[in-house]
Amino acid sequence: MKTRTAKKFFLVALVGIFSFTGCALSTMKKMAKDQQLTVTPSPLEVHADTVRFELSANLPVKMLKPGKVYQLNTFYTYGTQERQLKTIEFREVDYPNAGTEQPKKTETYAFPFVEGMERGNLLVQGRALNPKNGNYLETERLGIADGVITTSRLVQSSYYASYAPHGYNDQEELIPTNVEFYFDQGKSVFKTSEKNSDRGERFAAFIAEKNVTRTVTITGTHSPEGRETFNSELSQERAAAIEKWYREKMDQYDYKGMADQIRFILKPIVQDWNGLKSMLASYDGITAAQKAEWTNIINGAGSFEQKEKQLQKLSTYNKVFKDIYPKLRTAKTEVLTVKPKKSREEIATLATQIANGSASASALSLEELLYAAANNPSLTEKQKIYEAAAKKSDTYVVHNNLGAVHLQLAMQTSGREMTNHVRTALNHFNISNQKQANVYAQANIGMALAMQGNLWGAHDALTKAAGMNPSNEVSQGINGAKGAVEIKVGRYDLAIGSLNRATNRSVDQFNKGLVQLLRKDFRNAQSTLESVISSDRGYVVAHYAAAVAAARQDNENKVIEHLRNAISADASLRAKAANDLEFRQYTGSQAFLDLLK
Repeated sequence: MKTRTAKKFFLVALVGIFSFTGCALSTMKKMAKDQQLTVTPSPLEVHADTVRFELSANLPVKMLKPGKVYQLNTFYTYGTQERQLKTIEFREVDYPNAGTEQPKKTETYAFPFVEGMERGNLLVQGRALNPKNGNYLETERLGIADGVITTSRLVQSSYYASYAPHGYNDQEELIPTNVEFYFDQGKSVFKTSEKNSDRGERFAAFIAEKNVTRTVTITGTHSPEGRETFNSELSQERAAAIEKWYREKMDQYDYKGMADQIRFILKPIVQDWNGLKSMLASYDGITAAQKAEWTNIINGAGSFEQKEKQLQKLSTYNKVFKDIYPKLRTAKTEVLTVKPKKSREEIATLATQIANGSASASALSLEELLYAAANNPSLTEKQKIYEAAAKKSDTYVVHNNLGAVHLQLAMQTSGREMTNHVRTALNHFNISNQKQANVYAQANIGMALAMQGNLWGAHDALTKAAGMNPSNEVSQGINGAKGAVEIKVGRYDLAIGSLNRATNRSVDQFNKGLVQLLRKDFRNAQSTLESVISSDRGYVVAHYAAAVAAARQDNENKVIEHLRNAISADASLRAKAANDLEFRQYTGSQAFLDLLK
């Protein structure tokens, strides 16, 4: 009898426990309807291919029960897909004041974005759980945020192929030819012995070649002995004597109208000590102390003639007069002739023939080959010329520029073809850098890595290139590419700095406007994007981004204007605008609805 009574009591107690447990869970479920949930941002946003948000939950006072757990299970659903996110748990033991204060908790969430998530729902479902026996009660799923804003994905890739200088000077170059003729003391007669000397004959032969000549500069000088200083025109007369002989030779060799194109410059040098001082410095006919006597007088006080009279009193004067003074009685002639060069057309023709194997590589210098490649508008022909140049001399310039061609070809292709061009380009850039570290190859490596999707690798390479003192043009190309990469990895703080130093190309200015928009600098974003549209009306995505900037500023007229222009140019943007949560506040606007018809 006692045993039955005991069993009956146990069953009653067990039922009571279950009833209490069930009652507690039911109460928690019922009270969950008053929970306060906040999602930031709402709608969700994707940045750097990741959707990040915060979920803050405040539970009602007295909702938590001893020994029970309240869970908030979070899901993102889109189409037929669902992604379960992490769970927030509340335990009564962690909130000792839950009877008088609201239990609060904030969690950060992140999940990778995939296409199709633009339109979806962030849902939560409460669960009151008894962890001892696993019993639970669940609330209905509650939608707390709608969809994902994808404005950051409007970023446009920016690539710039950096070519190293070809090294060829296609401008007029002047070649100096120098000769020096000597005169007797106190005379300006151009002696026959000087004309018939090796110097005279070589110079006459040079004149006979009838090179295209720009200037003939003749500098007449004199030695400093007293008698010469009395003839102030001696230096001028010596220079004039050489000019007269030169003109006679031009008549002899029938220069005709060519002579009129030559400018003669006569430069008489009078009472100048520089020639003597220079020759004394290298003269070994007297001692250093004796040289000092000369330089002290020359650098001292007194007129030219007074100094000359002091020099004549030196014991070494006659020796110096004999060895050095005759060399100061000269007329130094410098002729600047135009360096013969092939025409641009001739270089282009020969380069094509070399590339095709119908002409010898020796027909052009390496610099001429590189020049021809640089000026050839066809990438395929440019590639062949650079390949021919590589066979001639595989310098860092050749490898970089050949890689740059493949980089440009990659920009124009897709799929496997693009992949192969990028791989080939990277190989050449690495070889170029191995031969000589250079900013062009380093910048191009960054571009190629960006094309491969290696964004942080690209960023490292581009940052290194930016620190290698590139030219302004290359620097702007680097900053454009770097800014695009920084937007893609979500570093808008870095991107704005890079894009402020980028090119004026539409792609770089568009990305600048986009990053201003993403940084919530809406007014400047609108201005930048409007500038892109003004200079390049065919840049359709700028219209779309400008519509977003206008929506962020509640400017419906601008939204409609820019969307109309965007959709007129690209009909596929109609569906994008219809699903874009940037325009959610206009779904009730008739003008917006008419635009989407």
